[in-house]
Amino acid sequence: MRQERHAFTLIEVLISVLIISTSILYVLKIYGQNHAQASYISQRNKAALEDSLFLTQKSLRYHKEEKSAYDILSDQMHIDSLESRKILRGISRNIYIPEPQKITMEEDSGSTAEIQEIKLKKNFSSSYFHVNIIGL
Repeated sequence: MRQERHAFTLIEVLISVLIISTSILYVLKIYGQNHAQASYISQRNKAALEDSLFLTQKSLRYHKEEKSAYDILSDQMHIDSLESRKILRGISRNIYIPEPQKITMEEDSGSTAEIQEIKLKKNFSSSYFHVNIIGL
């Protein structure tokens, strides 16, 4: 005669725990990777937003110099708040300005374009371009 089983065997329980634990580890690994990528993207976007403070015409004067955002903006904006000054002085970048590149359009039109690259370096390096079209 056959006996009825009222519970799982020990091997069945161990195999189910093993399957559940490996699936949980896989999910945690994916979560960790996604969290790291989201953190990187957030920091990169914040740095790009701060870079916009350095993209004025005045920044083209500096080459191989570290300047704060306050140094760049102080002539163009009147900043009364001491807290704002402190924040802007805390944001700094190393500025590199390579030689400008001139591009001649067509010979008949006589128009040229001067492309000036602005390289900003700190935690995240970025390159921006200032284009000046002459004789249109």
